[in-house]
Amino acid sequence: MFHAAEANVDEVLSAWQGGSLFTPRDLVIVLDLEDWARSERKLAGLAAGLAHAAGESCLVLVESASDSVRKSLEPLRAACTARVEASAPGPRELAAWGGRRLAREGVRAGQAVVEALLEACEGECLTFFNELDKLALLAPPGGTIDADAALAELRPALGAGLHDYLGAVARGDSARAARSLTRLLAAGAAEGSLMFALANLVGGALGGWARHRELSDALRRRRSGLG
Repeated sequence: MFHAAEANVDEVLSAWQGGSLFTPRDLVIVLDLEDWARSERKLAGLAAGLAHAAGESCLVLVESASDSVRKSLEPLRAACTARVEASAPGPRELAAWGGRRLAREGVRAGQAVVEALLEACEGECLTFFNELDKLALLAPPGGTIDADAALAELRPALGAGLHDYLGAVARGDSARAARSLTRLLAAGAAEGSLMFALANLVGGALGGWARHRELSDALRRRRSGLG
């Protein structure tokens, strides 16, 4: 697995096209592809390299979500064999997945349990998955759990962390940022600490020191029209 900001095109193509007798089929993943959006040379080199198949190995280029289409990446998209848009699952998909997950662990739980958990997690996918795993561990093997017992055991952390708040600000997700800020203040976070964190986020985006470098980079890309 590669991060575009930490790798170059030659490394990626070598990993994809190299292969070996011991691993004839490899999965090579490149995250944050948008970090190469400003380099026409890198994009052209990668697009040209995609024309040379690598046997049964698979190269997956992951572009982060964006409010607008990154036009500079269009030639690279055209060079790919397939393009998949991955959207977050909705409540219905999460409920179905949750029911199957509990059943696989031998936990008998009615639909009300999954729906109660969804409501407690406010539909946040990662929180739901985390709490579902906890529920599967807490429930007795082969036992039955009801909604009240489930909610009594779990304490979903709904994006109340500082990192979640700064991430929402960096992405321009004002609704999520407002919810996270409300939860942080309700949890007793100091206003001065929050202001310092925001100043550090912006300062990092402008090239200064950043406590959360990846978030400052995301803010910089969004403000420059690259993300």
